[in-house]
Amino acid sequence: MPFDSRFAIAVLGMIVCTYATRAGGLWLMAHVPLTPRVEALLRYISGTVLVAILTPAFVQADALTRIALGSAVVLMIITRRMIVAMLGAALLAALLRAAVATT
Repeated sequence: MPFDSRFAIAVLGMIVCTYATRAGGLWLMAHVPLTPRVEALLRYISGTVLVAILTPAFVQADALTRIALGSAVVLMIITRRMIVAMLGAALLAALLRAAVATT
């Protein structure tokens, strides 16, 4: 496969953007007082971003994917741990796909 300079430029651009976003966020948060409201925002922001990403997938998904995403919601309510909900939903999705593939 020949070297494509556009690919290298795209990867370099993603690296620069990722670094700028992270460094900018750290710089910005160094100048923001850590009030209880800001602390709550930081605690829950990852969950809200995850919901924002998964909602369109849920709307356009098939039944198996909706079941798996629904199980993530249930697991999150029960365990209050996002990683448990994500791993449980991924495991259920894999098991459901395997079960459908073998039938």
